[in-house]
Amino acid sequence: MLRTFSQNLKSLGLAQKLTILLLVIFLVGITFSGIALANILNYKAQNEITSTALLLFRTLNSVRYYTNNEVTPLLEKSIENQGFVLQSIPSYSSRKVFESLRKEHNSYQDFLYKDAMFNPSNLQDMADSFENQILQNFSQNRSIEETSGIRSFDGQKYFYIARPLVITNASCLRCHSTPEVAPKEMINIYGEKNGMGWKLNEVLGAQIVSVPTNEVLQKTRQSFILVMGLVTIVFAIAIYVTNFWLKRYVVRPIKRVARIAEAVSTGDMEADFEKVSNDEVGSLVEAFTRMKLSLVMAIKRLEQYHIENREPRDKL
Repeated sequence: MLRTFSQNLKSLGLAQKLTILLLVIFLVGITFSGIALANILNYKAQNEITSTALLLFRTLNSVRYYTNNEVTPLLEKSIENQGFVLQSIPSYSSRKVFESLRKEHNSYQDFLYKDAMFNPSNLQDMADSFENQILQNFSQNRSIEETSGIRSFDGQKYFYIARPLVITNASCLRCHSTPEVAPKEMINIYGEKNGMGWKLNEVLGAQIVSVPTNEVLQKTRQSFILVMGLVTIVFAIAIYVTNFWLKRYVVRPIKRVARIAEAVSTGDMEADFEKVSNDEVGSLVEAFTRMKLSLVMAIKRLEQYHIENREPRDKL
């Protein structure tokens, strides 16, 4: 097969050989550049998704921190004087801020945030099968402080970041240890079983922020197609221009030299080699011109030699 290709290649013209060479270079270059570009764009997309998720995580945790340190101290007074105040709970505050963010900004409508729990007060926070696996991993390996990955939800792919929820302040157990010590208003809202039996320093759940990847990955694919399309167009133009230049300034002059050389070889000494450039092709024309002059001079000398040697015999 290689021998057949080599024989077919020898039968091709110079411009065709150069075209094949450029096509091979183009295919190799476009393949490696495509792989490199895809990796770069995927890394950039993943970094963008991760940065967005981390920013949302920090924002919601700031809300939780503010609620826990500024608002929660009022909870004791609320329990004694006003009863249970839902707005004083950090998880409630962060959820409300997140819902407001989704409502006011269209770009966050598909984002997800959840305090997934083994036994939550609000059943909306009950961990599903996927989230339950994350909670189990946090419970079994307390050294894990964060986990992330890709999950599918409602037909979309999401990049998620999850961090364990652990109660380290004993005062928080006042509402979640037993129904007897919990605020009555809380029991009336959530019941006697939901959110009870929590223990100090145990993994009770996980904060999970999920960022949709479809839009970012679609933009990545569009960027990849656009860049590769531009590169392909540039290569196509380069191949066309190279072929045009080669045919005009190399192939045609060489064919003209070959045609005149063939005419000279058949005895047409009136045919002249025309020099049209000062490059290597022009040097080739000059060489053929000198060769023609040498050939003409050699023929004249040969004719003169024949004439001189023929005259004595004619006299005899």
